[in-house]
Amino acid sequence: MRFCGSNPFPLSSVHFSDKTKMTKQNVVVSDANSAINMEITLAASNSSLFSSSGQKPPNPKKKFLKKLEIKTGPKINAWVDSMNASSPTHIKSSASLSANEEHGSWIVRHPSALNMFEQITGASKGKQIVMFLDYDGTLSPIVEDPDRAFMSESMRAAVRDVARYFPTAIVTGRCRDKVYRFVRLAELYYAGSHGMDIKGPAKGHNYKKANQGVLFQPASEFLPMINEVNKTLVEKTKSIPGVNVENNKFCVSVHFRRVDEKKWSALAEMVWSVLKDYPKLRLSQGRKVLEIRPTIKWDKGKALEFLLESLGFANCKDVLPVYIGDDRTDEDAFKVLRDRGQGFGILVSKTPKDTNASYTLQEPSEVMDFLLRLVEWKSTSLRGNLKV
Repeated sequence: MRFCGSNPFPLSSVHFSDKTKMTKQNVVVSDANSAINMEITLAASNSSLFSSSGQKPPNPKKKFLKKLEIKTGPKINAWVDSMNASSPTHIKSSASLSANEEHGSWIVRHPSALNMFEQITGASKGKQIVMFLDYDGTLSPIVEDPDRAFMSESMRAAVRDVARYFPTAIVTGRCRDKVYRFVRLAELYYAGSHGMDIKGPAKGHNYKKANQGVLFQPASEFLPMINEVNKTLVEKTKSIPGVNVENNKFCVSVHFRRVDEKKWSALAEMVWSVLKDYPKLRLSQGRKVLEIRPTIKWDKGKALEFLLESLGFANCKDVLPVYIGDDRTDEDAFKVLRDRGQGFGILVSKTPKDTNASYTLQEPSEVMDFLLRLVEWKSTSLRGNLKV
């Protein structure tokens, strides 16, 4: 396989063209369309530091808004409503269509990757497939205790086989070291903390022009702040049964899957009471989890682009990235692939959701089926080429 772009992505050349100087005047305000969906109106005196995009509002009244935020805090009820939704992406509703009709319409737009397998492999002709895999809800089932989100041995074997034929990366919100302990495959690339902690395999592999042993941590300056917030949240949330505060190195995850719904409002207020003192941090939401991250513009989509660069595929046409994920944070990667017009996003979901993915799989067992079919297809193709 020919690799386009012989020079792997040099770490010293990473620039954040849109990175701004972060000061206490940098106000992060929710997008009205974000999952957290806190309305920001002066009339309602309702504003928030929480954001899914991390962008400063283009508002000349930002100084006034900043003062207003400190005085009033977020609209906790609106936040709790978003916690109730707590799904990878926003579920559409339709007054004119029944649930079955809506699901059927959604499947037409986002067909099963298993049913469209030949189309996916057909698009890879003359190209190198690169696999990107989320962990929770994709390689392992969603469980009550995030520390017990173990993948099956059969799934591990499927991922190992995939990595024999294709460059493969795990891209997760988890701490990189923790997800490595779950996966235990040294030949993979690992992008933890939503891509803010990336490390490649130390030993050489099939991908000769890849930057082996790559290590990239664009948010290193935030480590002391993240540790401080984690320690404070662990202490503050002790009074709420079921809360699990997880230090994912460059982000803090507050899991509320096992928290009584009646306590969600109190939990929201606790998290707000801590986060309001850290304007360089922002809050986003995943499946039953609130995630506190640095405000730098770095996400799973940026991690995907960085890994493609590191693998020697900068601005290449002979590569087909495939990203499989189930969470709202995976949408950043799906969008990158859609904007590039290159590769496919596959959303793991049983229910219709707004998504930038091209295809769907219903659950981790289908993800494993897809990976196994991919391995079988590739090994058959190679045997056929040898015979010729």
